[in-house]
Amino acid sequence: MSVEDTPRLAWAITGSGHFLKECVALLRAQTHVDVFLSQAAEEVLRCYHLPLDLPETCRLYKEGAASAPVVGRFYRGGYRALVIAPTSSNTVAKMVFGISDTLITNLYAHAGKCRVPSIVFPCDTESELSSEAPDGMVAVYPRRIDLENTRKLVHMEYTIVAETVGSLDAELGKLAS
Repeated sequence: MSVEDTPRLAWAITGSGHFLKECVALLRAQTHVDVFLSQAAEEVLRCYHLPLDLPETCRLYKEGAASAPVVGRFYRGGYRALVIAPTSSNTVAKMVFGISDTLITNLYAHAGKCRVPSIVFPCDTESELSSEAPDGMVAVYPRRIDLENTRKLVHMEYTIVAETVGSLDAELGKLAS
């Protein structure tokens, strides 16, 4: 099997700014990654003035085609795992209810259909949290429905929920070993 045939890591970024800088730092430390940006992720990265600066071994895909044809790589064994970090409450809700109408939710659905594990870092994990906004830290109080959806996500097949940056980093470490 050539290096190009080796299964890659798929990493999706949604429109959540919660721990965005930390997630991008973890992403930059990876090699042989396909990076997928939702339209909202592109906007949020600009708001945070955060360039991706990806290694040459990474490929970048942006939301564009309605059918997300790139998901076919899951069926050919092209990915060893999908990471969705950070994950907005909107994306979590769609994933929990089986809605796959965006690039990111299509990736998640097809990863599950191919029994490829997904590591999800949701933005709403606690009833009160601090999050870095473009202008500084803000207090965030997730709604009950957002917290319930995060709890439901834990029970989804082939899904690992990382509730902290540290647990996300630990899960990435398991992939490397």
